[in-house]
Amino acid sequence: MTVVGYAPGAYDLFHIGHLNILKHAAEHCDRLVAGVVSDEVLLQTKGRLPVVPLAERLEIVRNLRFVDAVHAETVPDKLDTWQEVGFDVLFKGDDWRGTPKGERLERDFAAVGVEVRYFPYTMHTSSTALRKALAALTAGEPVHRGARVLTS
Repeated sequence: MTVVGYAPGAYDLFHIGHLNILKHAAEHCDRLVAGVVSDEVLLQTKGRLPVVPLAERLEIVRNLRFVDAVHAETVPDKLDTWQEVGFDVLFKGDDWRGTPKGERLERDFAAVGVEVRYFPYTMHTSSTALRKALAALTAGEPVHRGARVLTS
């Protein structure tokens, strides 16, 4: 039986933490699908747009040798994504472990036979920290991205 793993994330401002979770995930399944959360879902769930647009984030993740496929996540409910993709294991950073969101994820996926596995969260690097550093560098000057103008 082929074990399909799914590793969702924004993968915005791609960094070593993203690389680590995807590498670890690939070691624990036969086929790894990386779910890249769409701009619209990020705006809906986190209240902000990513810095790097979806098409570019998909291309970056797709080109990692240990990622077998990418999936643009256009719905916020991971169970809906599971119905579209069909995976056996969902991988998350351990910053989700023991949180209400993590417990709900585990409960929902246990009901359909999907295991949730956690990998160490990279504390020293995060997209949030990178966003803050960029904001500090560009204080007072908007950062242009395509047709959008981003400010912090």
